[in-house]
Amino acid sequence: MPRLCGVDIPAEKHIEIALTYIYGIGRATSIRILKELGIERTVRAKELSEDQLAKIGSHIEKNYVIEGSLRHERSQNIQRLKDIRCYRGQRHRAGLPVRGQRTRTNARTRKGPRKTVAGKKSVKALGH
Repeated sequence: MPRLCGVDIPAEKHIEIALTYIYGIGRATSIRILKELGIERTVRAKELSEDQLAKIGSHIEKNYVIEGSLRHERSQNIQRLKDIRCYRGQRHRAGLPVRGQRTRTNARTRKGPRKTVAGKKSVKALGH
């Protein structure tokens, strides 16, 4: 497995796809990087020379925020929203959807599994 920017990328996949295993690089960014460096997209990661891997690695390090520093930056941004107590920060704090989605139904990803609340007992069920 070739190693780029501290991440093992899969050797059997095309380099275009393999680069997306690096946090912060998606398909479009991957294609842009390969186009700038003049490397064919369909070449498998294991077929790249050490020189090409080094070139890709240095290009990514120089021009993109990736992996740990990107994770840190994102968590700082969310923490800033929480600290200034803006609406988005409050939603992050409460573990609710941040971008205006409905919460009456759905939103299970953010809210977690359902917590069932017992309903009211009807008069007939009490036996009166």
